[in-house]
Amino acid sequence: MQIVFASSEAVPYSKTGGLGDVAAALPSALAARGHDVTLVLPYHSLVWPEHRLPHPERSGPFVTADLGERRVTGQLLTSVVPENGVRLVLVDQPAYFARRGLYDGADNCERYAFFSHAVIETCRLLGLNPDVVHANDWQTGLVPALLATGARERVPNLAGTGSVFTIHNIAFQGDFPPEAMPGTGLDGRYFSWEYLEFFGRLNLLKAGVVLANEVTTVSPTYADEIRTERFGHGLDPVLRAKEDRLTGILNGVDLGTWNPTSDPMLDHHYDVDSASEGKAANKRELQTLLGLPVRDDVPLFGMISRMTDQKGFDLIRDASAALLSLDAQFCFLGTGAEEFEQLVRRLAERAPEKVAATVGFDEALAHRIEAGSDAYLMPSSFEPCGLNQMYSQVYGTVPVVHRVGGLADTVVGATEESLADGTATGVVFEHYTADGLLWAVHQTLKLFADRTTWSRLVRNGMTRDFSWAASAAKYETVYERAAAGVAEPAS
Repeated sequence: MQIVFASSEAVPYSKTGGLGDVAAALPSALAARGHDVTLVLPYHSLVWPEHRLPHPERSGPFVTADLGERRVTGQLLTSVVPENGVRLVLVDQPAYFARRGLYDGADNCERYAFFSHAVIETCRLLGLNPDVVHANDWQTGLVPALLATGARERVPNLAGTGSVFTIHNIAFQGDFPPEAMPGTGLDGRYFSWEYLEFFGRLNLLKAGVVLANEVTTVSPTYADEIRTERFGHGLDPVLRAKEDRLTGILNGVDLGTWNPTSDPMLDHHYDVDSASEGKAANKRELQTLLGLPVRDDVPLFGMISRMTDQKGFDLIRDASAALLSLDAQFCFLGTGAEEFEQLVRRLAERAPEKVAATVGFDEALAHRIEAGSDAYLMPSSFEPCGLNQMYSQVYGTVPVVHRVGGLADTVVGATEESLADGTATGVVFEHYTADGLLWAVHQTLKLFADRTTWSRLVRNGMTRDFSWAASAAKYETVYERAAAGVAEPAS
């Protein structure tokens, strides 16, 4: 199949979250399965990783979009991703994308409307004949809308192109005032409850959901959750109406980057058969690096995360006194709300023998935490998919998670039954409360004290298949349905 994959970010070129990882790994996995893949990104020139990649040459056709009363021009910079042969198209429009923050600015609707038009024009100008265009999150929600409202007729090589739209986190919807509608370049009649209007405002995520041929999200449980009032952020009725074309597909792990047998950021490599020695060596090195006492007899809990309520830092705050009373160590890495940045700093100051906190981001330290920790804390209030709980299992680090979203789909809680049948890989708690978190941490301490059981948990996690190959095969099925079910233009 010929696939055009549109995203607002992708590593190593730009990243703010999990979308950046997926937009790099899934096109690569699809290309490895023999598909012709084009990845289209904004050219975020100010965050371009110059230490790793040369800036692209300024060659390629110019692209123009009519956004209401504005006519905006940019340039398509074409290249190839060297690791996998994926065709790379960067949309260069400095007034929109030459910014330090990928999503900074009051003109976000106009910026990503232009990008969505540029995705359509990429197919026309480069002569692509995609079977499917795969758009991701609100920033590209207009891509399926443009296909459904005239682009298939205007651009002959898109006549049979299906559209797939993936929701990575429904909490972020691209919500704008109604005055922004003309800047989308769509006819004003689509500002209605059937299409882009949502409680009197413009909603670009809704545009993608309503007008795509197929909709996916990043785990089966999250696909169920977002059709409920609790998790749907108001769009649950729209998603229930679309449920026959809504599919949950787990993200995978890029084993070229996250692999304890070859990770260049580790001094001590290991596999499932040498995990005991390898993890012990990495743990001692991590404890030394962080200034924690070097102790093999206590569990070290790691956490690499945005420091927000969503990620469970409110539970850590409420349970902090009880956590500090335990014979255990904790290390935190990340940035986020000032309240929680200050929280982890205070915990480290109060109990430096138990807590280490790094406010900021350090890729090498993130890998060292995954390899050197015994357990990984991920008590999210909601989690569309999550990656770190999968990285942790690959690295033999036992995840401690709240049963929600992708965490429920990827971590098998340790019970008598799951320990007996060899499926247990972590500790799972049901109730999103400080007591629920404390129960899970106490369970982890009990399991850690039984070295035979703990070794079994480590092995179970390390032998699971979290590669992208299985996920890519499921996307192929969705792509085939989208291409076969190209709808008539919305009217």
